[in-house]
Amino acid sequence: MAAPIRVHRPTAGGGRRVTVHKQGVDHILGVAYRDADVMEFLRRAGMTDVGEEVLDDPATVVWEGARPHEWTAA
Repeated sequence: MAAPIRVHRPTAGGGRRVTVHKQGVDHILGVAYRDADVMEFLRRAGMTDVGEEVLDDPATVVWEGARPHEWTAA
């Protein structure tokens, strides 16, 4: 099973769209500009005890198009 959270490639403005895959559908959580934004989106989506370590768990989060934690346009 693929990770339910996807941090998409950086946009020209440096933000990265964050989506969650639930019940066969991708839902946009928002556009993140830093790791703290991603963690806040995960909290709002119902994940409890969200710490920075969850961002590096490939079973939970997939980073696309750039290295993890990179927030400037590639």
